[in-house]
Amino acid sequence: MFTANERDRLRDRLVSDAHADDRIVGAALTGSTSVGRDDRWSDIDLAVAVGADAHQSEVMFDWTARMYADHAAVTHLDLHRGATVYRVYLLASTLQVDIAFNPASEFGAIGPTFRILFGAANQPRPAPEPAAADLIGMGWLYALHARSSIERGRVWQAEYMISGIRERVLALACLRHGLPATQGRGVDRLPPEVTEPIRPTLVRAPDVSELRRAFRALTAALLTEIGHADAALAERLSAPLRELAG
Repeated sequence: MFTANERDRLRDRLVSDAHADDRIVGAALTGSTSVGRDDRWSDIDLAVAVGADAHQSEVMFDWTARMYADHAAVTHLDLHRGATVYRVYLLASTLQVDIAFNPASEFGAIGPTFRILFGAANQPRPAPEPAAADLIGMGWLYALHARSSIERGRVWQAEYMISGIRERVLALACLRHGLPATQGRGVDRLPPEVTEPIRPTLVRAPDVSELRRAFRALTAALLTEIGHADAALAERLSAPLRELAG
């Protein structure tokens, strides 16, 4: 298990490496550290800008080789946004290291957690929050499949579908309260009057009677959030959703 001091030393080393790599023309801290909200369990989030004369794939190859050889990476995965590649490393110490390799033309903030270390950043390009209409649509779609899974006795599939509904309910609540709505980032900042009615929607055991109970509670919570976003749609959905939940 990594310690906070080990994490901080590695972050400083990576920043130093970025300074020393003449193919990198900018770097920034992202994530909680960039705004002073890091804690014992925070990971490392770094964004680098690859100069126009350099090949991004070569920079990524070299940095990845160093992460394995020098810092005990055990695996990694890539996420993409435009030409930017977010490479996420898992170290043997269980520390997560996220390095965003940006072409210089795309280097800049996509959210409020971005602190420039050197170089110049472009104008911010905020990542869009999910649309309420899309969350609502996926909510009732998961509800359809939750009902059929329960009726077929597929208890684990039903639990999966019920969890999918709950995720959309919480995301809708986050949008309503102006909180981040992706990856559960805002849910722990929701007020108790929002989260307490959702507590009974947690499935306590994978059996049909318990799934039916949680599904009924969750249907009510979903309709409440739909009502806040689109009262007319909530009225149209009320009868079919309550019919699904029995």
